[in-house]
Amino acid sequence: MALQNIGAGNSDDAFYRYKMPKMITKIEGRGNGIKTNVVNMVDIAKALARPASYTTKYFGCELGAQSKFDEKTGTSLVNGSHDTAKLAGLLENFIKKYVQCYGCGNPETEILITKIQMIQLKCAACGFVSDVDMRDKLTTFILKNPPEQKKGSKDKKALRRAEKERLKEGEAADEEQKKLKKEGKKKVSSSKEGTTKAGSTKKKAGGSDDDHISPSHSQVDEKEEVDVEEDDDDVQWQTDTSLEAARQRIQEQLSAATADMVMLSTNESEKKAKVTTKNLNGTSSPRKDNHKAENGNSNLHETLVEELKANLKKGVSANQLKSLLGSLSGSGQEKINALLEALFDGIEKGLAKEVVKRKNYLAAAVAQDEGSQLLLLKAVESFCGKVGSSALKEVALVLKALYDADVLEEEYMLQWYQEGLKGENKDSQIWKNAKPFIDWLQSAESESEEE
Repeated sequence: MALQNIGAGNSDDAFYRYKMPKMITKIEGRGNGIKTNVVNMVDIAKALARPASYTTKYFGCELGAQSKFDEKTGTSLVNGSHDTAKLAGLLENFIKKYVQCYGCGNPETEILITKIQMIQLKCAACGFVSDVDMRDKLTTFILKNPPEQKKGSKDKKALRRAEKERLKEGEAADEEQKKLKKEGKKKVSSSKEGTTKAGSTKKKAGGSDDDHISPSHSQVDEKEEVDVEEDDDDVQWQTDTSLEAARQRIQEQLSAATADMVMLSTNESEKKAKVTTKNLNGTSSPRKDNHKAENGNSNLHETLVEELKANLKKGVSANQLKSLLGSLSGSGQEKINALLEALFDGIEKGLAKEVVKRKNYLAAAVAQDEGSQLLLLKAVESFCGKVGSSALKEVALVLKALYDADVLEEEYMLQWYQEGLKGENKDSQIWKNAKPFIDWLQSAESESEEE
C-alpha cells in the first residue's frame, strides 16, 4: 500500500514519521444514482486517529452532496462523480482543521468536547489546546456523535485510586504497630519500677551498713546503657564492673580528653598565626577573592556576548561561527550561554519561531563535540529563567523545534530532564512546562521500539 506524509507541508520530508495511505476512489452506478466510493477510508481514518464517519460527512458538507458511511461494511459513499485529487484536497483541509495541532503542527491530537459544547484539540507533543472554529458544518455532527473515550485512561485512574487506598492502609497499620510498641515499653518500665521499689523496702527493713554504700557513677551509667540496649534489640551485653576496670576506663577517658584539648589549642594558635601573617603580607580575604571571581565571570560573559553580537551583525556564516567559538576564551558552557543571549537578546514572545530561523547557528555550536548538546539544553534552561514567564511557556515548542531540526537528540534531552528533576533547581517551572514534550518523546520512542 502506497503511503504519504500527513499534512501537505510535510510532503517533502523523507524522514517524517506520521504517514497515511494514499486515497483510492471508485465511481459506481450511472445517471442519477452515480456515487463515489472511497475504498480505503477506514485505513485513512485509522492513520488520522479519527472516525471514518467524520471524514465522509466532511466530504458531503463541503461538496453539498449526500454522504453515508456504513459501520458494518466500512464503505464510504458520496453522491456524484468526484475526482480523487479533489477529494484528497478536501481531506487536507480536514487534517488542518480537525487533526493537526494549531501550535506545533503535530497530527497526534485528541478531540475534546467541553461542558459548554465547544470542540478542542489537545496535542500530545507540546500540550497546546486548540479551539476549533464552531461555524463549520461538521461541528454539529461531531457534537451529536462524539468520539469514543480511550479505555486506558479509566483503567489508569482506577489503578491510581487502588494505590492510594493501599498506601493509606499501610500507614494505618504502621501507626498501630508503633502504638503497640509504646504500650509494651511502658509496661516494662512500670514493672521495673515496681521491682526497684520492693528491693528498696527490703534493704531498709533488714540491710547492713555495707549494703547502703552507693555504687560509683561509672557503674550506674554502664547498667543504664545495658538496660536500654536490651529493650531495643533483645541483645545481652556483658561488661566488667570491677573496681580495677572502672579505674582503667576513667584514666583512658581523662587521657583522651586532655589530648583533644591540647590539639585544639595548637590548631587555634596555628590558625591565628596564619591570619596575622596574611594580614601583614597584605593578602586579600576569601570574601574579597569570591567577589573578584564573580566580577571576573560577569565581565567575561559580557565580553563574549558583545563579540558574538558584533560578528552576527557582520553576517557571519554557521561554519565561521563554529571556528569563532573555538577561538574564544572561556568554557564551553559560557560560550553557548553567550551565544544564546547574543542570538535571542530582547526576544520574549515567539521564541520558538526565532529558534527555527536561526537553527543553523545552534547546529554549528552543537557540532563541536558530543557533550555540547547537554550544554545547549542547560543554556536554554538558564536563558528562559532569565527572560521570564513568557519564554518559559514556550519551552516545549523550543524543544520540539530543536528536535525536528535534528539539533538535539532524544538521548540527551531525556538525560537533561532527569538530571534537572534531581538537581538544585528541581522546583523550577521549566520542568513542568517541558513535561508534555518529554512524555510524548518517551511514548514515541516506545512505539518505535514496538514496531
